[in-house]
Amino acid sequence: MSLEHFLNNAVSSWMKQEGPDSDIVLSSRVRLARNLEEMQFPTVSSNEEAQQIVAIMKQHFGEKKFQDLGELEFLLMEELNALEKRVLVEKHLISPQLAEDSAFGACLLSPNEEVSIMINEEDHIRIQCLFPGLQLNEALQVANSLDDWIEEKIDYAFDEKRGYLTSCPTNVGTGLRASVMMHLPALVLTQQMNRIVPAINQLGLVVRGIYGEGSEALGNIFQISNQMTLGKSEEDIVQDLMGVVQQLISQERSAREALVKTSNIQLEDRVFRSYGLLAHSRIIETKEAAKCLSNVRLGIDLGYITDISRSILNELMILTQPGFLQQYAGGPLKPNERDVRRASLIRERMRLNR
Repeated sequence: MSLEHFLNNAVSSWMKQEGPDSDIVLSSRVRLARNLEEMQFPTVSSNEEAQQIVAIMKQHFGEKKFQDLGELEFLLMEELNALEKRVLVEKHLISPQLAEDSAFGACLLSPNEEVSIMINEEDHIRIQCLFPGLQLNEALQVANSLDDWIEEKIDYAFDEKRGYLTSCPTNVGTGLRASVMMHLPALVLTQQMNRIVPAINQLGLVVRGIYGEGSEALGNIFQISNQMTLGKSEEDIVQDLMGVVQQLISQERSAREALVKTSNIQLEDRVFRSYGLLAHSRIIETKEAAKCLSNVRLGIDLGYITDISRSILNELMILTQPGFLQQYAGGPLKPNERDVRRASLIRERMRLNR
């Protein structure tokens, strides 16, 4: 396995699988924040300490097999160029923060990209597990197994009263962030998201865009996650999130049914106009592409479009991002050049999918 394996394949192996409620829930993620005992957090540590963390993680876990996930590939951020790091961010394998503040950062990736362990991000270690559809409990099980495997070799910073100690106070306790990526076009079209988001926030959860904090909800894709990790068990955090997600799934399906009953021809027109733009445009920007892909995905889910697979949204939402476009081009592209290449790539991919 090599770096090219992660850069050249837009869709991870786990993304090609259908999970529970995958018509609405694109993915489930569990992330555990951990720090090494008696070591300063990355936000205040010296360069020597940061290098020591990287050396420890590489020694114990680089190129080592974990269960049936295979050997974990070790990638040092300082050895990657800006474009390569951007591609890994677009695939959700590393965070924007690790890509930007990566002088002494690294990550460990499983071949199927289901597991990513970020090193020297906001915390020394961030264990991430990704599953298709609504599979938070399954992701938590794998994350906990990885956590135990790592703890066999190193000691974590832990307090009997406070739990796991982390750089950010909101992660103290379990250190757990659970999230789901949801496609909610009908709730957006019916303008229900405006009232749903504040209600979710009041429950101690947070709604973000496709790349987490500070990002936009491109293509009507929202990330729902817990906000606090102290005072609840990991299982309780996951179950609370599951309850809200299941309600959102029910509301989205009801909104889709209502749109079909009351505005069927308008909805069908919206879907096929977007289909036409994707199939024939010669220039298309990121936001317009995301909007059209969302409409086409909705059309597939409602049965308007039958000759394109549902997975096209997952694939093209990544393939059409700036980093991937430039990776395929073999170098930097100006914005207008990216828009032309994006349109060309979408046309080609849609023809192949039919």
